[in-house]
Amino acid sequence: MLERIRIVLIGTSHPGNIGGVARAMHNMGLADLALVAPRCDVITQDSISRASGADHLLHQAVVYPTLEDAVVDCTLAVGASARSRTLPWPMISPRDLAERLPSECQHESARVALVFGREDSGLTNAELQRCHAHVHIPTNADFSSLNLAAAVQVLAYECRMAWLSQQQLEPTTEGEDELATHSELERYFEHLERALIAIEFHDPAQPRQLMARLRRLYLRARPEKMEMNILRGILSATEKSAGPKQP
Repeated sequence: MLERIRIVLIGTSHPGNIGGVARAMHNMGLADLALVAPRCDVITQDSISRASGADHLLHQAVVYPTLEDAVVDCTLAVGASARSRTLPWPMISPRDLAERLPSECQHESARVALVFGREDSGLTNAELQRCHAHVHIPTNADFSSLNLAAAVQVLAYECRMAWLSQQQLEPTTEGEDELATHSELERYFEHLERALIAIEFHDPAQPRQLMARLRRLYLRARPEKMEMNILRGILSATEKSAGPKQP
């Protein structure tokens, strides 16, 4: 299970924090580190020092230009967020997340991304809307700011505890289809928006948060690959029925 969990850091500005994250991951048996558009060098004396023997994770970390690239093969993406949002999104605690992991990681193709934002500003609303759910670490309200490595350590610990609790259990996947990946969902959302524009249900000039709300709906539903194929088929039939607009 642990090998299917990816830690994604977006726009990290201090190499020491990346090293601290590598150490936290290695402590808990995690090894998949992804960096999205880091604002600093990854391999420095500071990052190696802070990694404290986990610098091999720094050398094997993969750098991506965007969050979408980093989670393209993931079936669950959870964004770490401490801020309230204008559009409520499913919010879970670190313990709730841990309890979900065994079932999330049943299939060999399953990948779980835990997404962390910038040290100074966290995740943007657009990035959070790319996540199925948001995880909030319930810190002291009077002093809620967590160091990046400390936040990763909390979630990595919960991941390890979930893994330890499942060591004697055999996963059962009979009768279950694989979940749609992040890239499949993103292609669906693009197709959905095109179809809604074609039938004049959606006006991009006056979006009214329509696509964001639909994202929230489908990400909460966790569609399987077969279900996603059905939905894409419905959209194609809808576009065909709508036909080209008359001049």
